[in-house]
Amino acid sequence: MSAVSPRVSSRLPVFPWDKLEPYKATAAAHPDGIVDLSIGTPVDPVPALIQRALTGAADSPGYPTVWGTAELRDALTGWVERRLGARGVAHTNVLPVVGSKELVAWLPTQLGLGAGDKVAFPRLAYPTYEVGARLCGAEPVPYTDPTELDPAGLRLLWLNSPSNPTGAVLPREELARVVAWARAHDVLVVSDECYLELGWEAEPVSVLHPDVCGGTYEGVVAVHSLSKRSNLAGYRAAFAAGDADVLGELLRIRKHGGMMTPAPVQAATVAALGDDTHVREQRQRYAARRTALRGALEAHGFRIDHSEASLYLWSTRDEPCWDTVAHLAALGILVAPGDFYGPAGERHVRVALTATDERVGAAVKRLG
Repeated sequence: MSAVSPRVSSRLPVFPWDKLEPYKATAAAHPDGIVDLSIGTPVDPVPALIQRALTGAADSPGYPTVWGTAELRDALTGWVERRLGARGVAHTNVLPVVGSKELVAWLPTQLGLGAGDKVAFPRLAYPTYEVGARLCGAEPVPYTDPTELDPAGLRLLWLNSPSNPTGAVLPREELARVVAWARAHDVLVVSDECYLELGWEAEPVSVLHPDVCGGTYEGVVAVHSLSKRSNLAGYRAAFAAGDADVLGELLRIRKHGGMMTPAPVQAATVAALGDDTHVREQRQRYAARRTALRGALEAHGFRIDHSEASLYLWSTRDEPCWDTVAHLAALGILVAPGDFYGPAGERHVRVALTATDERVGAAVKRLG
């Protein structure tokens, strides 16, 4: 008998991207090569000022701290106030993390949730919200309107605006309504805002904005990532901001677990958050790719739903999503099937904007 039994992994769904491998092989066989618009990994260079900050801190022989340097915390609090409109943000209101996916997956466990507890997330959502609930043995609960949930046993409520995969943006009035409901029922709200700086036809608002949280961070936490805004997916640079009691508890737990952002990445994060120019330049690249891909998809017979923000076009031909995946793979274009994000996505595909200008041009040509 094996010393290790799959007690934890057996709670989890099949890793979804493995299902896409046959279609990836089909797309890769195209004479002009694959155009991979599936996962959404950044492809543009890391801005030079961030690379300089990373290499400048390369001589870091000692252990970093889980809470990060004072300089990093200054950068986090300053950015949260300047960019999100939050007020009175102290060091106790911020916590660096080792990439946002790590936090999403392990937050329910680190908060002490387990059997008998519920974790709620949007009906169309990033799969890791459900994974995080299952890892700790809590009950995953998808919702359409969170205020229609039974609050009994509900401990954690995930929001995601702008949405992955749909690109939908929740208006500030809706965010405020949900936060008020959650506070009334003693439910922690954690808002995944990793695409907040990528609004196209709407201006995303943070749960930390005073119009949403009423100027107090009690019961609310926002999660942010530098992966997309600064092309730092390979750096695993992210952070949480909000309720000091919640983040203080996480800090104490994460110290024991050694969950430390590497010192050079901390320095790179300081540089990235202190510069807006590279963010504007990257937005312009994505905007041009978005315009080109959207036009080509619509001319090819697709309808684009939502997609007013984020790095994806939520696209449909009003057919089962895997039929669409197969159709595009035959053209050498790989996309993500909508049912990766829940049964409600079974007739859509998610088309990422994260490909080079050359590859986007190839996709546009093939769709034409």
